[in-house]
Amino acid sequence: MIIREHYIKTIREFYDSDLIKIITGIRRCGKSIILEQIMDEIKKRTDNIIYLNFENKRNLNVVYDDNTLLDYVDKNRKKGKCYIFLDEIQLVDNWQLAVKTLRLYDNSVFITGSNSKLLSKEFTKELSGRYVSFKIRPFVYKEIVEYTKSLGKECTVSDYLVWGGFPKRFEFDSLEAQTRYISDLDDTIVINDLINRYKIRKVNLFKSVVNYVLRSNSRIISFKSIKDYVGSNNVKCSINTIIKYLGYLEEAYIIESVKPYSAKTKSELSYYSKVYNEDVSLNSIRSVDNRYDISHNLENIVYNELIYMGYKVNVFNNNDKEIDFYVKKDNYEYYIQVTYTLTEEKTYNREFSAFSNLDNSIKKIIISNDDIDYSTSTVKHIKLNDFLLMNSLEEE
Repeated sequence: MIIREHYIKTIREFYDSDLIKIITGIRRCGKSIILEQIMDEIKKRTDNIIYLNFENKRNLNVVYDDNTLLDYVDKNRKKGKCYIFLDEIQLVDNWQLAVKTLRLYDNSVFITGSNSKLLSKEFTKELSGRYVSFKIRPFVYKEIVEYTKSLGKECTVSDYLVWGGFPKRFEFDSLEAQTRYISDLDDTIVINDLINRYKIRKVNLFKSVVNYVLRSNSRIISFKSIKDYVGSNNVKCSINTIIKYLGYLEEAYIIESVKPYSAKTKSELSYYSKVYNEDVSLNSIRSVDNRYDISHNLENIVYNELIYMGYKVNVFNNNDKEIDFYVKKDNYEYYIQVTYTLTEEKTYNREFSAFSNLDNSIKKIIISNDDIDYSTSTVKHIKLNDFLLMNSLEEE
């Protein structure tokens, strides 16, 4: 596995802090690997380290609640600062009581947990300001290129647009094996985890809502549109139930909703949002007859890459013309349009006209999968292949 320095460098500053370091993210995005890489760094300066992976039943038979965890640490730590790594901590009863105690006694505590059991709202409730959290995401394209090269393989941009960046899939050679892995992963993180955790009784209704939402990535979505879709299948569903189900998906890092920013009010609008999948494979695995939604996946990919680069991202409402992204980082701002190709005149005119009536104090960018450079005097065209290898938009 490659060293994911992009994430580790943000955690490194907290190695010796008494704050609990929580590594979050969708299941199988690589949290445990990052935990191991941090531990390898710390091993270079101390052997006062305790590591427990609670998916190992032998560990769980010995350490199964807060008291047994505290006893285990007391018996196995050495004098001086001890670095404690607890993987899949949610399997330990009353784990939060133990880690709150451990941090008080010259311990540096790192934990990971299955996203459906250890969620951001629970951090706030259970740990109350005694933690710092770091969200890990599936691979972006730069990481895929590095990882597949280490495996003696390669991954095309087209493959990325369909099957995304869950790290484990690149270990399999055939597309059949990769899609089987993604399908099983989808069943686990989207269906089984959430249904079991929240004791959802209307399983078919929940699956219907989830499928609609994950196929609607990079689209404006409303509670009413979901209700109408479910109703078209002769299934009754309240708006409150839909709100609740969407909340489950967001808390489990399966989707992110992005609010539009209005040019008129210079503020975020609250009455609708766009939804982006944490990984585009969650859309593709739901396709019929291999009819993959490349155009919307492309926008979703650009969103994920911009978030990885550290930008704050909004949809932009330009006097009722939608611009895909308005992004900010430090003193930099950009308007960004995303389309698969600009070759057709109708598409070209639509994408460029979205920038009309905007002054040139903020840079305007169009990203497409074309090889031809369509840049104008006021709009910079970036080829998708180039964008995916950039570390920031300031490079353009």
